[in-house]
Amino acid sequence: MAVAGVIAEYNPFHRGHAWQLGEVRRRLGEDTAVIACMSGNFVQRGDFAVLDKRARAEMALRGGVDLVLELPAPWSAAGAERFAQGGVAVLAAAGVVTHLAFGCECGVPEPLQAVSDCLDSDAYRAGLRRYDNEGVTFAAARQAVVRDLAGAAAECLSSPNNALAVEYLRALKTLGASIEPLALPRIGAAHDSGEESEYSSASAIREKILAGGDWESMLPEASAAVLSREVEAGRAPVRMENCQRAVLAQLRRMAEEDFRPYDGGNEGLYHRFYAAVHRAATVDDILSAAKTRRYPLARLRRMLLQAYLGVPQAPQGETPPYLRVLGANERGRALLGRMRKAAALPVVTKPAHIRRLGEEVQRVFDQEARCTDLYVLACPDLRRAVPESEYAAAPVML
Repeated sequence: MAVAGVIAEYNPFHRGHAWQLGEVRRRLGEDTAVIACMSGNFVQRGDFAVLDKRARAEMALRGGVDLVLELPAPWSAAGAERFAQGGVAVLAAAGVVTHLAFGCECGVPEPLQAVSDCLDSDAYRAGLRRYDNEGVTFAAARQAVVRDLAGAAAECLSSPNNALAVEYLRALKTLGASIEPLALPRIGAAHDSGEESEYSSASAIREKILAGGDWESMLPEASAAVLSREVEAGRAPVRMENCQRAVLAQLRRMAEEDFRPYDGGNEGLYHRFYAAVHRAATVDDILSAAKTRRYPLARLRRMLLQAYLGVPQAPQGETPPYLRVLGANERGRALLGRMRKAAALPVVTKPAHIRRLGEEVQRVFDQEARCTDLYVLACPDLRRAVPESEYAAAPVML
């Protein structure tokens, strides 16, 4: 039986993902099991997930996923390279995944592989050095060098899902994982499009939910039911603005050097960010004051979020030290049985047992628990912000 792994940043429950799951099973067989490595409560765009991770895990299970594993905050709230590094490592360590399925704009693997190979070459690294001190963004410099070396394939880097898919391929190679990539065409609205359609983008769905609009028609029926339940309970929608004063208080008490660990490019951005914190009155004002052509908004959002959490993105080459189970159905529980023997990392289903698994597991899990304590402060109903819930939380079992 094939086992397909997918990596979900924020929205594993909209119709585009449902289509992809169906396509995976059409290509690999109807009995294919699907494992999702899903972001925890904080996501790669540098924001709070609109819905708590266990509710999203339930949505994923009701939408066709069999087993949901968590991608911890040092990887889920990081740039594309670290995000892919963590997600692929989790799926590889499970020991049962045969294919890595992902949606991308080009829909075929050949140009993605060409770009992946280019980015890992000495010629690319030498070419990139030419753009030092040129004032262009890293993304623009990277694309220019890849265009010189790989020609038209470089256009992959202009599209966000293609660019992330390239990082998945690089991570597979770096980890030496014997997992076959499965590129699927991305259907529906563009990544950040606000257009509403049968396959609306995650951005459009998120904005509709946050605005209190008619989001029910944009989600599969089972997912809409879960979200309605969470809204009625005061647990959703979660947004940074709900705890903006707490975010600002944390940032204002930090010294300039305290921001250095969150400057992922080590370019001195933290000086500019510190100055923005001390002349702005809102989170949006901080981001606007720090933004330049060289520093795109997504990078600044991640820096702000990481500073609030006190969690820098994972270092190059570091991967999650455990496999945290967020949810499973019957077939997923069978996969868990296989993983108990095949997995390269501890499989965590009972957080209360985490202390038995070693200091590194304990450190990262404690860090995730602290992040959850900060996440729940942004729930609409503050009575839902009870701390230290992570050690009592059981996986969702359907």
